[in-house]
Amino acid sequence: MNIRILLILTLLTLTTHASAQVKGLLQLSAIKGDSQPSWQEGGVGLYRYDSDTDGIVLSQGLIDFRADLSSAWSAHGVINAHQDPEPSLGVSQAYLQYKPLTRSNYKWHVRAGGFYPLLSLENPDMGWISPYNYTNSAINSWIGEEVRTLGVEATIKRPGRSFNSKHSFTFVGATFKGNDPAGTLLAWRGFALHDRQTTFNEAIAFAPVASLNTPQLQWQANQVLPFEEVDGRFGYYAGVHWDYLKKSQFRFYYYDNNGDPAALNHSTGQYAWDTRFASAAWLYKFNAKTRLITQVMSGNTAMGEARGVDNDFYSHFILLSHKMAAHRLSVRYDYFEVTDKDDWAFDPNASHGEGITATWRYQLTPQWQLGIEGSALHSHADNRATMGITEKISQQQISLNAQWRF
Repeated sequence: MNIRILLILTLLTLTTHASAQVKGLLQLSAIKGDSQPSWQEGGVGLYRYDSDTDGIVLSQGLIDFRADLSSAWSAHGVINAHQDPEPSLGVSQAYLQYKPLTRSNYKWHVRAGGFYPLLSLENPDMGWISPYNYTNSAINSWIGEEVRTLGVEATIKRPGRSFNSKHSFTFVGATFKGNDPAGTLLAWRGFALHDRQTTFNEAIAFAPVASLNTPQLQWQANQVLPFEEVDGRFGYYAGVHWDYLKKSQFRFYYYDNNGDPAALNHSTGQYAWDTRFASAAWLYKFNAKTRLITQVMSGNTAMGEARGVDNDFYSHFILLSHKMAAHRLSVRYDYFEVTDKDDWAFDPNASHGEGITATWRYQLTPQWQLGIEGSALHSHADNRATMGITEKISQQQISLNAQWRF
């Protein structure tokens, strides 16, 4: 049995014998999409939806649960419902946490299972969603697609209050398997802007990329299974969090999946990509109502014999959010690029773009929220010409959103 399925079944079994806390969210959106077919439908559009999906859609459906198994052990999981590209129900996180009570000034805990590395300050809400924009930044759109820890993470915290200090520090380290294809989407699609989280054992299809029909890439499937184990190696990441009172938060992470770029699973058409990146995120509160969030990510990803596909990638965003009573207004600017470093001229991977997203949310009641979002982007991708599509495209999207929490 697949180890991820076994883990999920184990967690569900354990929670039936524990005190469970369950919360969830349903979000319906009226979308006015762009005419460019979405990457979700095998196109080159960088939004989740296009004009073919105009109308009312289930944009978010999730159940987030926690079960306390003892004073130190707890089980956590997130179940996601999607209707694109087809109706599905899956699990995006499932893990056990050990957090003992201790008299030491230093606090520590361990997580084991499948979960997100906590490198984002944009997605602190339940189920790893954002309380700011409905559409995630390019960085965290990609994290939600292709990056998940399937392993063990240890965290040690030095709380400032325990040392009569204004500064708190947290140190994080993890080792994992099962994230070998991470980087595939960046090569053959590039970054995108959306809120779609990939669930375990889910596949993401590409547009009809011409280079995938060449002898050098004939074994690569026209889809990616982001959380597959291919080469048997362990990857790792390390991070540090620095908090100053409740005013400033900073996080730095270095991630390396330690992939063997020559390793290939012929049965699924998945290579192990050698993917590594550094991420720095900062949140600053000007006052109780206004905050700034920014994040920068820079890395490299490669696959194939002699690193036939070899790309650098980079993205940054800056987000300003202001809350006034029941209203929150958030505006974000994104920049993203992939640089093609290899000499395979038949497989152009370079792409770049930028976008701006503005969102207004109104908290009608503790359970109900209404909101409207407008987003615009323009992008360039070299491989679009090989598909008979213009390399440069501009896109816009507007959505009306109704969110119910329970």
